[in-house]
Amino acid sequence: VGYIVSGDPDISSTLDAMHLMVEGGVHVIELGIAFSDPMAEGSSIQRGHERALLSKISLQDTLSLVGTFREKDNKTPIILMGYMNTFEALGSKIFSSTAKENGVDGILIVDMSLEESKGFTEETKKLGIDVIRLVAPTTSKSRIKKICSEASGYIYYISLKGITGANSINVEEVSTKVGVLRKMTTLPVVIGFGIKDGKTASYVKDLSDGIVVGSVLVDIMGGKKDEIEKELSIKIKDLSQALSMS
Repeated sequence: VGYIVSGDPDISSTLDAMHLMVEGGVHVIELGIAFSDPMAEGSSIQRGHERALLSKISLQDTLSLVGTFREKDNKTPIILMGYMNTFEALGSKIFSSTAKENGVDGILIVDMSLEESKGFTEETKKLGIDVIRLVAPTTSKSRIKKICSEASGYIYYISLKGITGANSINVEEVSTKVGVLRKMTTLPVVIGFGIKDGKTASYVKDLSDGIVVGSVLVDIMGGKKDEIEKELSIKIKDLSQALSMS
């Protein structure tokens, strides 16, 4: 699962990167929706949000971008990942219908609790748009059970306590927690936060159904424009090779 911020550094670069990621072996794309206070993100992704905000991209622009991507690729799942304010500003009915029309497969709203989200997620679920849920190392078993009963698509397990892009993964702890998750859901479990290269990916690949790579890709998107394509290809090749090795 590859994560980049929509509109970072601009819409056409995002579109090119999406196609490049799929060509390199990415199976699911998470598109970050730019927000002024992305509290769960580390410095790399915060900078990506800042660059996207400078490009003046809106949620509607991102929905149109997905529609354009769908003209060439109608198979790769697209998940929109962001914060509640942005989605609520558009309204659940308008968002859900426009998202469906443009080929969005799911949403992951970082600061949306189960209790607060009922009204919003009812609309998306009606149209078959998955609601991806986060589970953290600190989430209690009773809470995990509730989250799993409400989630669809996949469960996103946060492999680190803290913010995205942090440094070390406790493989044993991740293995234990994912084992607990497996007993409570038949949904795929993907692991994210802290996976930045093939070596880290190889540590956790057998524990889950997928891994999410974000910060390192967002750093590449913030580099020199004429080097983005080359750098992105190299990084995705490194990750894909690590995951395909038995």
